[in-house]
Amino acid sequence: MNPQVTDYINHSVDEQKIIMQEIRQLINQSVPAVKENFKWSRPVFSTEKDFAYLKTAKGYVTLGFMNFQKLEDKNNLLEGTGKDMRHIKIRKVADIDQNLLKKWLKAAAK
Repeated sequence: MNPQVTDYINHSVDEQKIIMQEIRQLINQSVPAVKENFKWSRPVFSTEKDFAYLKTAKGYVTLGFMNFQKLEDKNNLLEGTGKDMRHIKIRKVADIDQNLLKKWLKAAAK
């Protein structure tokens, strides 16, 4: 685990810290060869290429995906207008859909 990522998470407000710890754990469980990096002032996760990032904002945590076209988003949960990137906003731990996020993380990491 990257100490800069740990530091970023530990210096967040309590609810966001818990959310990011949960998501970090999901990423590490879902993508066995994951590498943690700290780029653009945020945690970035990669295998051969970057596939996801975490970012804090006022009132929520953003979980972003690079190459979002690989993700099946039947419920239109992904937000954003970028060419290659989309994100979801997670406001509380109860908002984390573990099954969906595991599926998305596996797909994004390929």
